[in-house]
Amino acid sequence: MKRISMATLAACGVLSSLPATAADSDLKALREEIAQMKQSYEQRIAALEQRLAETENKAGAAAATADQAQLALQEAARAPAAVNAFNPEISLILSGRYTNTAQDARQDPTGAAGRERRIQGVLPSGMASGAPARSWNLGESELALAANIDPLFRGTFLLSIAPDDTVGVEEAHIQTLGLGQGFNVKAGRFFSGIGYANEQHPHAWDFSDAALPYQAFFGPQLGYDGVQLKWLAPTELFLELGAEVGRARSFPATDANAKKNGLMSGSLFAHVGGDLGVSSSWRAGVSWFDAKPHDRGYDDVDGAGTLVSNSFSGTSRTVGADLVWKWAPQGNPRQQNFSFQSEWFRRRETGELAYDTAGASLGTTSGSFRSSQSGFYAQGVWQFMPQWRIGYRYDQLSAPATAIGLVDSGVLTAADFPLLQAYKPKRQTAMMDWSPSEFSRIRFQYAHDQTRPEVTDNQLWVHYIMSLGAHGAHKF
Repeated sequence: MKRISMATLAACGVLSSLPATAADSDLKALREEIAQMKQSYEQRIAALEQRLAETENKAGAAAATADQAQLALQEAARAPAAVNAFNPEISLILSGRYTNTAQDARQDPTGAAGRERRIQGVLPSGMASGAPARSWNLGESELALAANIDPLFRGTFLLSIAPDDTVGVEEAHIQTLGLGQGFNVKAGRFFSGIGYANEQHPHAWDFSDAALPYQAFFGPQLGYDGVQLKWLAPTELFLELGAEVGRARSFPATDANAKKNGLMSGSLFAHVGGDLGVSSSWRAGVSWFDAKPHDRGYDDVDGAGTLVSNSFSGTSRTVGADLVWKWAPQGNPRQQNFSFQSEWFRRRETGELAYDTAGASLGTTSGSFRSSQSGFYAQGVWQFMPQWRIGYRYDQLSAPATAIGLVDSGVLTAADFPLLQAYKPKRQTAMMDWSPSEFSRIRFQYAHDQTRPEVTDNQLWVHYIMSLGAHGAHKF
């Protein structure tokens, strides 16, 4: 057997120790890597804990600030009027016009002194045929103040100055804020929500005068002193229901009522609407109005040409339907837009007609009366470029279906009621207006008026409307 040298044994020992040394090196490196990872995670956890503490501190401060704000709001609500004495929205509408007409609206073409020219066939007509006095005259100016009273109520006051310098309170009402469940209550003096145009102020109309159905049936706007309740349904489709009770302040109602002392008039209405794609929207509605006029007087001329005063007492009911469609490219009306608007009304009145209440002709006598009449208008307005619009409107009333007891019994003749003789009034109107800004507008308007059988009136208007101050946006 060969002997193994000491050198050989030494070499073998060195070789056997190599793997152990490499393993120790790997373990050391792994331990260092774990230590680094642990240190990094501890630093990140510490940073997260610090951010959490800071966020909790900020949340606590925000909650304290919110509590302070709530307390301040409650104090403001309980504070005297001086707290919000300087925050109302104040606006002023200035309006004026020049009119050139073939007939003076203040005179009756038949020559009866003291009698305005009126719409033929309407009992009794609520107003003149719509044409203002000739030449320059002041339009309806309007001063409005509105503000939130507290978190629960908002108040509005609107003073109007008519062309004849008559100053009156057009609106003065309070309105609830955030009543909940879609309900809203308005109390005081306000324009009725029936129809579409009735709630709009004259400066917001697309034409300078009211359409014939409004002139004939509401003379030309129906206003209330009372309470209005509206409910907006929580649906994707716009659905609004409303009811009003109180004292209707204008034709066809009267202030005097011998049988009622409270809820003298009432109305109901429903509106539905929505979008048609991106560029179009629409709204439709139906409405109903009921009044009990008492001694609602009007002037007429009897068969002998004597000016007489007559009056009606009974029931007046009006139903209506309205439709509005608006279009703008991609929903942006700034460059171009078009709107179509139409309303239809039908009024039925039954009761008693008193003839010659002042005894100027044959002496006072009375008999039954029944009348029904309908009317509509349709209009289109196109903004063909920024600041410029053109529009056309067609108005028409049906010939009334009338039964006069004093005529049917032979006491009087139809010639004693010339204003009530059958006729179909109609009118066509064209306009063009220029609006340099949202605060100013100048309008040119022409109307071909056939509201009386004996005369056709061609009316030219130049109308300016200027808005000063903070004026709220108008409804759809």
